[in-house]
Amino acid sequence: METLITTLRWIHISAGMLALGLAPVAMLTVKGGRAHRRWGKIYFWSMAVVASTAIMLALWRPQIFLALLAVFSFYLAFTGYRALPRKRPAQGREPVAIDWAAALLTFAASAALAVLGLVRPGPNWQRLGFVPVVFGVLGMVLAGLDIRKFARPPADPHAWWFAHMSGMLGSYIATVSAFSVVNFTFLPITVRWLWPTAIGLPLITTWITYYKIRFRQTAHPRVEAAPTL
Repeated sequence: METLITTLRWIHISAGMLALGLAPVAMLTVKGGRAHRRWGKIYFWSMAVVASTAIMLALWRPQIFLALLAVFSFYLAFTGYRALPRKRPAQGREPVAIDWAAALLTFAASAALAVLGLVRPGPNWQRLGFVPVVFGVLGMVLAGLDIRKFARPPADPHAWWFAHMSGMLGSYIATVSAFSVVNFTFLPITVRWLWPTAIGLPLITTWITYYKIRFRQTAHPRVEAAPTL
């Protein structure tokens, strides 16, 4: 059993380091190009390995916090990846059963994370402070927004693009958070967990706002008034 756990731990670490290094490569390549798609797929499947091994290791210890957090973290990569085949809901590319199941599971896992973070049933939960509550509420909000979008697809033709990029970038924040917790031991535990989110979330929000304005201006170019004689 110990050999299996050690193997899973090394697979988890290797996949996590691969994802940590590959995300910037995918970000810097031309969006929609062959290289971007290739590195993006490798990143996604690396995150799938990270999440699956994390859940197995967390249930074996057991560390329920890490298991629930793995569900939420992988959902970010999952929803970013699944946004691609759902580019045009009006043409029949609606969410399918796996999309609904993932969103509902993530909402339930995030709700459990928030509740357990408030109740703090053991020393580990007490040591984490309000970290589980932050991630739990964030997971419920994101999964809830996706469920609403599934029921009522947005009219914005660029919605899939925002979903793809915000999901992938959000999952990278989760990867950086895990790296921070393991390596930045000089920081308080709460800071180790939350500084990537505190920095990354406003940046993603700013990025989305900027491109929404840019796309709107492109769709409706401003007409300059003709000079009067």
